[in-house]
Amino acid sequence: MHRRTVLGALGAAVLGMTARASDEDALTAAWRGWTARFLQPDGRVVDPEQAGISHSEGQGYALLLAQAVGDRDAFERIEGWTRAHLLIRDEALMAWRWTPGGGVVGEDWHNATDGDLFRAWALVRAARDSGWPVAEGTIEAIAADLSGSCLWPDPRAETELLLRPSAESLASDARVLLNPSYIMPRALREIGAATGDTRLVRAADHGETCLAELARDGLLPDWIDVTATGYAPPTGHDLRSAYDALRIPLYLAWSDRAGHPAVRLAAEILPSGDEVAVARTGTGIVTARSDLPGYRALARLASCAPVDPPEPASLAGPYYPAVLHMLVALAAREGAPCAGSK
Repeated sequence: MHRRTVLGALGAAVLGMTARASDEDALTAAWRGWTARFLQPDGRVVDPEQAGISHSEGQGYALLLAQAVGDRDAFERIEGWTRAHLLIRDEALMAWRWTPGGGVVGEDWHNATDGDLFRAWALVRAARDSGWPVAEGTIEAIAADLSGSCLWPDPRAETELLLRPSAESLASDARVLLNPSYIMPRALREIGAATGDTRLVRAADHGETCLAELARDGLLPDWIDVTATGYAPPTGHDLRSAYDALRIPLYLAWSDRAGHPAVRLAAEILPSGDEVAVARTGTGIVTARSDLPGYRALARLASCAPVDPPEPASLAGPYYPAVLHMLVALAAREGAPCAGSK
């Protein structure tokens, strides 16, 4: 190889390493800003727009972000608060909501499957990628309860498994309530691989199939029922595509599925001028738009456009678009390039 070619290759490698380090530094800086606003010293993640409550989803997201940026201190504080306050059930799943001054009240002891999924995935990554200690049997226990309590046969094909939004949510031989935004294929597959639970991997595969079916019908719903004859309006919820459903393209892109029909649909329907169409009726009529940076970052991810970590303006906004922006930036760093999408 000629000297010029060698030097050129070395230069490209150095530039690539520098760019990656810069991306990681930017995400770490964003994490510091995010934690200053939403993470208390004891490890509790606060949702200011909902009277300062904490929910299992927020604890799971923060645990994963702490692992991703290498913040072991925050990771241990988040996990410690979670274990002390949300692990009140008879199994390894979390109660979904904790209220200041009240704790877990009423039916808040029900789990929310996405919170448990992200917590388990964060623990898998911590042990596997970071070399951080995880209490023996913890990951296996969460995986077993996700598999045993939160998976249900699809009424259309009993050998296929649906991811239920909660162990307590509607499920029968004829009808199963589904929240499509809880389907995070990468997390399901990596937890399944770490524990040997093939049911979780099967649920990831079938979840991608369900999302493709829904996208081809032109709707990415927050909630939907799966019945023996197909999809139907959700029991106990409005048929709409709104804030929950925004996570569908995020999780697919993060799972190296940037070419999935649901991501392509999101790329078509999310942009709305300088804003993002964040809510639609079941018939597709836009009911809410937003120019908040977190939502715009999500639309860019779905469209295969570059995504930057949150800046102070994004972190100063509401909790949900701020954490969404953090997750989008991490997904952009970890997901497959659009050119290689499947």
